Amino acid sequence: MDAQRLKENFAAVAEQGDAVAMFFYSDLFVRNPHLRDMFPIGMTGQRDKLLRALGQIVSKVDDLPSLVPFLQQLGRDHRRFGIVAEHFPNVGASLLATLRHFSGAAWTEDVESDWNAAYSLVAKVMLEAADENALTSPAWWNGQVIAAERRRFDIAVLRVQPDRPLPYTPGQSVALEVPSRLRHWRYYSMANAPRPDHTVDFHVRLVDGGPVSPVLVRGTKPGDRVRMGAPVGTLTLDESSDRDVLLVAGSTGLAPLKAILEQIAGRPVPPRVHLFFGARDRDGLYDLEHLSKLAAELPWLTVVPAVSDEPVPDESGGHGFSALLGSGGGHGTGRGGPANEGIEHGDLPDVVARRGPWPGHDAYVCGPAAMAEAAVERLAASGVARDRIRLESFADAQR
Repeated sequence: MDAQRLKENFAAVAEQGDAVAMFFYSDLFVRNPHLRDMFPIGMTGQRDKLLRALGQIVSKVDDLPSLVPFLQQLGRDHRRFGIVAEHFPNVGASLLATLRHFSGAAWTEDVESDWNAAYSLVAKVMLEAADENALTSPAWWNGQVIAAERRRFDIAVLRVQPDRPLPYTPGQSVALEVPSRLRHWRYYSMANAPRPDHTVDFHVRLVDGGPVSPVLVRGTKPGDRVRMGAPVGTLTLDESSDRDVLLVAGSTGLAPLKAILEQIAGRPVPPRVHLFFGARDRDGLYDLEHLSKLAAELPWLTVVPAVSDEPVPDESGGHGFSALLGSGGGHGTGRGGPANEGIEHGDLPDVVARRGPWPGHDAYVCGPAAMAEAAVERLAASGVARDRIRLESFADAQR
């Protein structure tokens, strides 16, 4: 297999955009009508995922130490769709037909051989990982919503009771499916460390046009059922490190960082932790009251709230942190300052940077993609080693 030739061929095909994925799924369903029911009615999101996954695979095709774990996770993750060994040849045939069609005159026997070799590797690794995972884990967990709280018009906090223990590490996520949106799986992070009763919390933000988040935010109530896939993700605490910790959360990106915070709280001697929690406006700081209580109870925790789209108030105040919570006094919400100093104003990466520098810290960042990427750059500039920064962005996962 010529990795460079494979990459060049895929780059040329990918320039055709959405037409590539449309051709692939049309070919797959015409050849195998029985497979159509395994996919959602609306295929736009699915087409995007196909091209992203292919791009990931091709980019790593000459780096097996990186590619194999990615494929293993894909194999485990696809169990929830009901994918079995006999489906892989069907998918492979349609993939080759698609690549041949969009390659045109550039399609040669050598290129076809490259793709056959690459797909054989993909199928082998995914199937082996899925089979191994099936020995110890179900394809999905059934869950019942036992609490649903609307924090604002577009954010809800849900508590779910799985039908069996869901083993996960704080910071990880699971794909959720609701009965009214079958086969539309969307990823949400657990907002708590594992509990004795095995319940898990999810922070869900409504995304306009999304098939799942509007149902979870607007229509979910106690007693409703959901399905959860296997936990995934690498935004997890480095337990071997004794460094101080920096948590940077934009909107519901707070969820996995709050789980990590709970994990840290369980240490015999927790490190110093600064948690920056940002939103567009004060109403978007939906979990601030609970975070302030934690900061009041935990001497090693500093919580810094920030808003990006509100003007800085004048000296007379009226928009301070204590006014938001309806209380006075200090809550350890700013480094060296009481709560009534107010909410920080500015884009979250800028707020983090001006509170720094942060050398010698481990940093964990989660939130909207643009914010998360900007935060990484500002952290690196303020002294945090890039290999000490762990990142997760929303992208299209939560819709």
